[in-house]
Amino acid sequence: MYKIIDGKAHSRGLREEIAAEVARFKQSAGRDIGLAVVLIGDDGASKVYVRNKIKGCEEVGIRSYAYYLPADVSQRQAEDVVAELARDPAVNGILVQLPLPPGLDAQKILSLIPVEKDVDGFCESNMGSLCMSRPCLAACTPNGVMKMLEREGINVSGKRAVVVGRSNIVGKPMAMLLLNADATVTVCHSKTTGLKDICLSADILVAAIGRAKFITADMVKEGAIVIDVGMDRDENGRLCGDVDFENVKDKCSYITPVPGGVGPMTITMLLYNTLAAAKRSAEIV
Repeated sequence: MYKIIDGKAHSRGLREEIAAEVARFKQSAGRDIGLAVVLIGDDGASKVYVRNKIKGCEEVGIRSYAYYLPADVSQRQAEDVVAELARDPAVNGILVQLPLPPGLDAQKILSLIPVEKDVDGFCESNMGSLCMSRPCLAACTPNGVMKMLEREGINVSGKRAVVVGRSNIVGKPMAMLLLNADATVTVCHSKTTGLKDICLSADILVAAIGRAKFITADMVKEGAIVIDVGMDRDENGRLCGDVDFENVKDKCSYITPVPGGVGPMTITMLLYNTLAAAKRSAEIV
């Protein structure tokens, strides 16, 4: 019998813990924790994400600073905003909402975020530290997966993990986090041969490729833990993940649904990282 990993419940519980930690920090350090969010352009989905991030900050007691820039902003103007936030001691974390409008060099803009304020965990220094098993701010979505596994009491040490997808945002950091937790990790991608057999070897199967219902029942071994990071639309336009949930679930010991699985943890881990960044800046353990 499978168990659904309830991301909403884990997110609620973790946010309560973060709120308590934020309150203790404010009392100890005598100052607020600040997260700055920069949104460039009018992308509807990005606006929703930013609104949810600001709401999350309010919920746990983190002060948010929102900067809305027009789609036709110049590269220099966008860089100046981020550079100013980098110098602002009231800002512990900086997030530039992606994707950016055409014509802007996202890498140059993101490179202006200091490693200690990179709460998205995307900068080269944080990614490098993750690869070397050093303390860092890890990417929010894969870090959220690890938190859910931890809170479910699932020990990944010694397990065979397969990550389908190699993006810099999810696939690669997911593989590194699992490896750092002593799993044996295989990363699959569009050029992988024998994908089905590799997936069938997985004790933990993480799907992060952005293809609706790509992982089917014949790719999952009995008793596997299946983590669906996808956010797609099916043939009827309904929200679904990369895993064919209805046909896969009965083969699993644990499985995350879409929606309500990994998704709720992403913003929660952003708040978690912002708190961690503030603690480091104040040298509070």
